[in-house]
Amino acid sequence: MNKKKTILSALAAGLTLSTVLAACGGDDNEGGSSSNGEGGEGGDFKVAMVTDTGGVDDKSFNQSAWEGLTKFGQDNDLTENEGYKYLQSAKQADYQPNLQQLARDNFNLIYGIGFLMAEDVQKVAEQFPDNNFAIVDMVVDAPNVASITFKEQEGSFLVGVIAGLSTTTDKVGFIGGVESDLIKKFENGFKAGVMAVNPEATIDVKYAEDFNSAEKGTAIASGMYGSGSDIIYHAAGGTGVGVFTEAKNRKKNGEEVWVIGVDRDQYEEGLPEDVTLTSMVKRVDTATYDVSKQTMDGEFPGGEIIEFGLKDDGVGIAETSDKHVSKEILDKVEEYRTQLVDGELTAPATDAEFEEFMKNVK
Repeated sequence: MNKKKTILSALAAGLTLSTVLAACGGDDNEGGSSSNGEGGEGGDFKVAMVTDTGGVDDKSFNQSAWEGLTKFGQDNDLTENEGYKYLQSAKQADYQPNLQQLARDNFNLIYGIGFLMAEDVQKVAEQFPDNNFAIVDMVVDAPNVASITFKEQEGSFLVGVIAGLSTTTDKVGFIGGVESDLIKKFENGFKAGVMAVNPEATIDVKYAEDFNSAEKGTAIASGMYGSGSDIIYHAAGGTGVGVFTEAKNRKKNGEEVWVIGVDRDQYEEGLPEDVTLTSMVKRVDTATYDVSKQTMDGEFPGGEIIEFGLKDDGVGIAETSDKHVSKEILDKVEEYRTQLVDGELTAPATDAEFEEFMKNVK
């Protein structure tokens, strides 16, 4: 495949969440729709997504994707559960049948939310060559699949700068969900941001190997906070809920600890104890909205890699950051943001790139 990398412009924020239960209809016909990227006009267009195991209300990645589809559906007068819907996956074995069901139901565009769904999206796209699919956070080599990726390392670098300048113990933590090339982008970008402004800091890194275990999140966070980390950045989906739980419990007992949220602005997740320092916002909502709009307009980006970064507001820091982050630190964040956008600085995405980055840290 001759992959074409396309940068899409971000749409306006202000998305609202509409929570619905997944409708589980579907027929037994094996033939897919004949959309071929031609889309539809308003009520004739149907778009859907399959969640990963974190669920649509994970307050993170899946929820952001659904918010984008919800806004798209409302803006185009589509009916919930008919014109736009989701199917929830309780386990990984649900991915393929959920994708197949939506294809049989003739949806014009079907999203697989998360890199863990790549193999299933590949298989189902081959089974239904006339349907359009999109996957978030992975590249699937197929002419009827749009691959949506992000420069998570850039947004993570910025929250790393905040952590490095905000820590009072010079020790911070990172908790990842499943160790993978994707989550390594969060880890390495964050570590680089911390070290760029505070080379004396130490960074405790651990992986839960699970995106849907609040209990593991709580246990790992307890160990990190207990060992002196006062700020933890999580990129762990539903597992990250447990990080907030531990931070809030410690805050109740008078400890000054913080969480850096991910994917969405997770300020409210830290309430009422108010433990969210900032969040690395990853605009999955923008991605699902934009690609849905393109497809409805007859411009489905099949076979393309669509990448969102700082330059087009695909990643960044939460608007609520000014609640606990000083203007001085936010000014420093803006300096680094400008350097990253202008190409004067490159945020590392891999372990090897981080090692190279550290050679220039003094």
